[in-house]
Amino acid sequence: MAVQFFLLGLFRLGNSEWNGLFAVLQVLTAITFFGVGIPLALRFIRARLLWSLRRRLVLTYLLFGLTPVVLGVTLVGVFAYFAAGQFAIHLVDTRLLGVHDRLAGQNGNRFGRMLQAAGLQPGGVKGQDLVASLPDDNTGSSLDEVRTTLLHRQSRLFLDGVPVGFSQNSADASSVRTPLGLPPWAATLPDGRFAGLVLDGNDLYLVAINQEKMADNRILSLLTSVEVDERLMDLVAEGLGRAELFEELTSSKNRKRPPSVSGGTSPSPVNIADLQVRFLSTMAVTNWDTGELDSIPMWVDSRPSLLYRQLFGGSLSGAITSAYRIALGVLIVVFGLLEMLALYLAVRLGRTITGSVANLYEATQAIDRGDFSHRITVKGVDQLSELGRSFNAMTGSLQRLLVEQKEKERLQNELSIAQEVQANLFPHADCDLANLQLHGVCRPARSVSGDYYDFILFHSEANLTGKLRTETGVGIALGDISGKGISAALLMATLHSAVRAYRFASEEVLYAKDAVSGLTVSREEVGEDAGELFQSPGRIMSLLNRHLYRSTQPEKYATLFLAHYDAKSSWMTYSNAGQLPPLVLSRDGSIRRLDKGGTVVGLMDGMSYEEDGFQMQTGDIMVAYSDGVTEPENDFGDFGEDRLMEVVARYRDEPLHVISAQVMLALDAWIGADEQPDDITLVLARQV
Repeated sequence: MAVQFFLLGLFRLGNSEWNGLFAVLQVLTAITFFGVGIPLALRFIRARLLWSLRRRLVLTYLLFGLTPVVLGVTLVGVFAYFAAGQFAIHLVDTRLLGVHDRLAGQNGNRFGRMLQAAGLQPGGVKGQDLVASLPDDNTGSSLDEVRTTLLHRQSRLFLDGVPVGFSQNSADASSVRTPLGLPPWAATLPDGRFAGLVLDGNDLYLVAINQEKMADNRILSLLTSVEVDERLMDLVAEGLGRAELFEELTSSKNRKRPPSVSGGTSPSPVNIADLQVRFLSTMAVTNWDTGELDSIPMWVDSRPSLLYRQLFGGSLSGAITSAYRIALGVLIVVFGLLEMLALYLAVRLGRTITGSVANLYEATQAIDRGDFSHRITVKGVDQLSELGRSFNAMTGSLQRLLVEQKEKERLQNELSIAQEVQANLFPHADCDLANLQLHGVCRPARSVSGDYYDFILFHSEANLTGKLRTETGVGIALGDISGKGISAALLMATLHSAVRAYRFASEEVLYAKDAVSGLTVSREEVGEDAGELFQSPGRIMSLLNRHLYRSTQPEKYATLFLAHYDAKSSWMTYSNAGQLPPLVLSRDGSIRRLDKGGTVVGLMDGMSYEEDGFQMQTGDIMVAYSDGVTEPENDFGDFGEDRLMEVVARYRDEPLHVISAQVMLALDAWIGADEQPDDITLVLARQV
């Protein structure tokens, strides 16, 4: 696209009839280039050239180092260009001002001498006599005056705006042009004088006017003019270059290039730094027809060497001036060397930074491949070196974490197995009797629970004639092991196995009668459970206390509630070993606390436990629970027994699993976003 743009520009230089088409194509190419080419180039630079951190840093250093220099040089260059242009315009304006000032002075002197030669009696002198008395002052002593006399100067005398005489001061009268007459605004001047640059049609003149009021009230005017032509512009542009004045007012609406008058020649450069200075400005001019002040455009074409010579003149020569120039050149060279040195040091510093980053990048690639043994070679003592050492320490920590993670995964697998085993210890379904509904739930605070509950069904004896066993009662157990986690879960399993051991005691006795009976009997249909033993929960509690005390550490113990329900009489016998007392909600709303028993099991040997009993009435609900139900706290205090029984009483006629679910919802709302503090276990039994 760029090549096409420049080729179209070259084609347009041929001034052929296809220039219009080439111009349109060039504009379309430019639009496409800026719309498509530049984004593609930026994306290429960003993806390829700037991907490397080293290149980014080098570019950053270049921007930091060169941008102020470029901006400073550009700013100085722009100001220098404007200053040079303004100085050139000032010189042209000053020289023209000097010419018309001398012209005004000469015109005033001639007018004064003319009046003096007429005997200072303007009212008695005719216009022809005044013309004859005009003195000639073509001679001058200074070079500027001699140059002024070489200009096409014309003088005219007017009386009340009417020409009465003519004085030609130029050697070539045929080539002289003057403003056409005296306009009305100049016939009577307020202070009797005028001097300045005027525009008469498309002609420029330097005009000086002096007036005097005669005795007969007539106005006598002497007008001297110099045409602004190439000779005058050559004098103005001498030693400066080329100057050009456009012969049209800036307020004109004509868009065509106006005629102009110029002088001098475009100078050649002295050296490569001697650039061309072309500057456009305006110069004040008076409209000869209307007398209004306006301006005309002015071009100046010069060189810094010429302007410098005009500014300092003869002071440019001499040994001191040469020493200044040499010193300035040496200073520029020193600044350039310092800039190059700063860039070199920045690149070297960037290499140290990017080298460390490259090492880190290679190390991360190695870590991504799984090579955690990769280490960065560190030699320095700076912060980047410390970063490398920190990375090496991090990879070492990752290696250790991986080992620990594998060990944690192994423990987690074992914990999952323990959780699965513990889940099998809890009843898989509610064990309802004909006149007693049972339900239990346990929600661990961790992966495994230290709470324990169980339902143990007892059956009547059956025989091989086809008579099936019937449920004669059920044992209800609820316990809470000291501690949490795996140790509590193991003790819970020990307690579970010990309680279950008594349930199968009579079966083991039956199977031991003879080998054939032991092999052929059906454990699901034949045999009587040891229900008589569970009819005394206090006795079982004593046996469990002895077993746990002798088989566990001294600090291990458990709270336990054991109850035996007789299906025939609806009589429930219980013993409570330190467990929160279960509550029995009667149909009339009264509450019984089941708190008879003794201390916790497994803490001291030789303990005995009381037991108590009562008859379950229709609609009675026994609520057994662990401390995880009543002890959760929030800003309003503990959940407590009252809220627990309020929920149970509200939903007492619903199925037991619905009551249990409502209790859990109330607990979750009470705990809120906090972590569950303890294992939650709830056992419900309702007399039908």
